[in-house]
Amino acid sequence: MDRVDRLTTGDRPWMAGFGTETAMIFHEGFDLPHFAAFTLYECGPGRRALARAADHALSVAKSTKTGLVVDAETWRANTAWGEVMGLGRDEITAINAQAVTYTRIWRDSFETAETPIIVNGVIGPMGDGYNAEDAPTSETAFDVHTVQARAFAASGVDMVSAITMTSSAEAIGAAQAARQAELPHVISFTVETDGRLPSGEGLLDAIDAVEAERTEPLFYGINCAHPDHFSGILDGPQARRIGMIRANASRLSHAELDEMVTLDDGNPDEWGSLSAGLVHRMPWLRLIGGCCGTDHRHLGCVAHRLDDALQSVA
Repeated sequence: MDRVDRLTTGDRPWMAGFGTETAMIFHEGFDLPHFAAFTLYECGPGRRALARAADHALSVAKSTKTGLVVDAETWRANTAWGEVMGLGRDEITAINAQAVTYTRIWRDSFETAETPIIVNGVIGPMGDGYNAEDAPTSETAFDVHTVQARAFAASGVDMVSAITMTSSAEAIGAAQAARQAELPHVISFTVETDGRLPSGEGLLDAIDAVEAERTEPLFYGINCAHPDHFSGILDGPQARRIGMIRANASRLSHAELDEMVTLDDGNPDEWGSLSAGLVHRMPWLRLIGGCCGTDHRHLGCVAHRLDDALQSVA
C-alpha cells in the first residue's frame, strides 16, 4: 500500500504542518517577499529553518502514532506571482522542483514504517489569498497551475494540495491541472468570518462545483480560517467530503489580519481543543494541521487532545 492509500484509508487522521510563513517571519526573523516561503530554499539558514519546522511536525505525528504530510513550500510559486517577483516560467518550474527535492531529501532521512511521510506539492491562489476580486476563470487558473503541477509530477511528489482557494472557479482550474498531471490532489478553500468564500460562495456550494467537474479530489479542506468561522456550516452530505482542517490561530477576519503588524497566535490550548473536537464531530477527517499564526505549540496541543477525541469516537 502506498503512502497516499495509507492516508486515505487509515483509522485516524494524519498530521499536517503549521503556519510556515507566519512562523518564519515572526519566530525565525526572515523577510519573505510577497509571503513567498520558497525563497528560504535559496540559503542555508532558510533551509535549516524549514527543516526545524518539519522536525516539529514530525515529532507531533510520532506522538499521535500517525503519518505526516509535509509541504514543499510552494504556495506562492506559480507563474502569476512569479511575474510579480520578476521570475519567468522556467525559473518558476525550477523553484518548484527544488522545493520538492529538498522536501524529499528531508523525508528520506526521517520516514519509518510506523511514521510514513507524504511529500505534498502546494498550489496557492494566483491572487491574494484573502481577496477574490481578481479571481481567475477556471481556464486561466488551469493554464497557470499546470506549470506547477507538471513540475511536481516530474519531481516526484506524492500528492498536490491547492489551498486557500478563494473561488470555485480557480479551484476547478487547479484540480484540472493536477488531474492532467495524474497527481492525487486535495482542494482546500478559505472562508470569511461568515463561513462563505471570499468570492461570496457557500463552502458546500463550492465543493459541489468542483465535484461536478469529476477531477476526483482525494477530499476537500478548509484552511486559513478559525474554527469559529466555519464550525456552523459543516452539515449536509458535502461535509463528508471534507477531509482536511488547517485552521488559523486567530479569530480575526482576513481584513483585520492584513492590517496586523504583530502576530496573533491565539490560545494554543484552546485551538488544540477546538481542532481535536472537529475530529470527534467529523471522524472521517484525514488531516489535521495549522495555518496562519500556528506553530509547533498549537500542533502539540492538538496532539494531546487528539487521543481523547478519537477514543470518544470509538
